[in-house]
Amino acid sequence: MARKGLMVGENEHHVQHDMLSVGSAAPDFGLIANDLSAKSLADYGNQVKVISVIPSIDTGVCSAQTRRFNQEAASLQNAVVLTVSADMPFALGRFCGSEGIDNTETLSTHRDMKFADDYGVHDTDWRICQRAVFVLDGENVVKHAEYVPIIGNEVDYDAALAVARELAEN
Repeated sequence: MARKGLMVGENEHHVQHDMLSVGSAAPDFGLIANDLSAKSLADYGNQVKVISVIPSIDTGVCSAQTRRFNQEAASLQNAVVLTVSADMPFALGRFCGSEGIDNTETLSTHRDMKFADDYGVHDTDWRICQRAVFVLDGENVVKHAEYVPIIGNEVDYDAALAVARELAEN
């Protein structure tokens, strides 16, 4: 099922599947890391997970979001920051190498877009992810979910990071 609501310039795009809600169990995922290995939620154990979802690493807002979460990740204890997009793993790896991104793991849903479907961020008009941020506790329960309705707007970093810090400290 598709829903409208993502604004890309003057155009409204369709986003596939329902949004996750706070308190729900986060769907497991099978994403591809920059080294082409497969990653799932289980790979991150009982750490707090900040999942930063971006449309494309090669845009200004997306690269700024990735840099910001990379910077903030250095101060998060018992937490991991994952940046997810539909970009090819090679593009994500190139960006991380050239920008010195080493506190955030970039992952791709390019192969099958299942993560995008399961997390309700699949822009089916462009086959990209809607900008969003999720914070999961150690049991993979969604404790924060933000879907950005205008593709060029940024997430509320402070709100997501406050939840992550609170969870990581307990």
